[in-house]
Amino acid sequence: MKILNVAEKNDAAKNLAGYLSGGNLRRAYLSVACPYLEFGVYKLQIDRPIFKILYFYSQRDGFSRYNKIYDFDCTVFGQRCQMIMTSVSGHLLNLEFVGNYKNWRGCSPMALFDAPVSKFCPQDYQQIKRTLEREVRQCGVLIIWTDCDREGENIGFEIIQVCSAVKNNLRIYRAKFSEITAQSARRALQNLSQPNINISNAVDVRQELDLRIGAAFTRFQTLRLQQVFPQKLADSLISYGSCQFPTLGFVVERFNAVKNFISEQFWKIKVTHTVDDLSVDFRWKRVHLFDELSCQVLFDKCMEQPRAKVENVQSKPKSKWRPLPLDTVEMEKLGSRKLRINAKEVMRVAEKLYTQGLISYPRTETNIFPKELNLRPLIEQQAQDSNWGEFANRVLQEGPNPRVGKKSDQAHPPIHPTKYTNSLQGK
Repeated sequence: MKILNVAEKNDAAKNLAGYLSGGNLRRAYLSVACPYLEFGVYKLQIDRPIFKILYFYSQRDGFSRYNKIYDFDCTVFGQRCQMIMTSVSGHLLNLEFVGNYKNWRGCSPMALFDAPVSKFCPQDYQQIKRTLEREVRQCGVLIIWTDCDREGENIGFEIIQVCSAVKNNLRIYRAKFSEITAQSARRALQNLSQPNINISNAVDVRQELDLRIGAAFTRFQTLRLQQVFPQKLADSLISYGSCQFPTLGFVVERFNAVKNFISEQFWKIKVTHTVDDLSVDFRWKRVHLFDELSCQVLFDKCMEQPRAKVENVQSKPKSKWRPLPLDTVEMEKLGSRKLRINAKEVMRVAEKLYTQGLISYPRTETNIFPKELNLRPLIEQQAQDSNWGEFANRVLQEGPNPRVGKKSDQAHPPIHPTKYTNSLQGK
């Protein structure tokens, strides 16, 4: 039986093929120990010939040079199957308006809220589509290996739509995983499920709303303002997006606040007490004054008898909590604050690490590690590192005991390393 497997990106397809095939060689070969082995004049007879078949994947080109095809054998559904693993490059299909509604002046912008829409494959993705159509013709089963989130589920149904148009009697399955490792890939293959149409439909609704709202307001603004300012905006596009406009509002609001801020000088009294090498700054209850003379009078009064008397001492314990397990938003904040990388770049790097099998899925709202996730072997891998190995060993000695958060998306664990490497470069 031949099975078509489709991942979301080529890196993911390559790594999944390597793990499921049991090796990283690019050819399959047969190893046979013959009954007679000759060494010069000596002949050794073996009573039982030894036959050994090693299965690895082979790589070939698809119509798209960026999306390779990996062939290998693997046991699925209790039988040996020929696996064909390939990939898309994110969303394969886009939404567009039908007929005359595509024409900016063909209808009123208001009509776009009710205009018919359809999905189409952009020109840049036609070669990927051709590869899927060619490969699925010889297969009876389709397994979706896209990322296990809403967008991934929707991309999976786009793949299903393209493949089912060629072969309508396909058996279709969904592989669910949170990391691209050998153990996770094999577990996903052993626990195949059905794709979730409700999750995919939720993405379709969001895409359709974005298209209708964005196109209607963009056309309205552009056509209207070009009439008002024909010289300045004759060839300009004034776009609108349901996310970009609120964000632009925050930016403008902050800009106006900074622009309209009027700075004023202020004065304050600062008291510092030093004993040996320890210095303590005391805060003034009045914080500061905008009148220099008043502040000077109070300062002079203090300096008449420059002595202080401790009237009361209050103390209370302060706890410094360990960080919560890492979710997507916190990862973006830390990347921006600690590494000076913007949020978009943080996600790009994290997704690259994920497809290489080095970290778990980076899009998650969960900050609670599931009880069944054994963290000790993961930490033991990191104990060999020259930079953070000492810290990893300390965690092992005290026992992996992560702090428990309050959020779970019921899909993916918090972001964590899944494999050790010392060959990372750049960001």
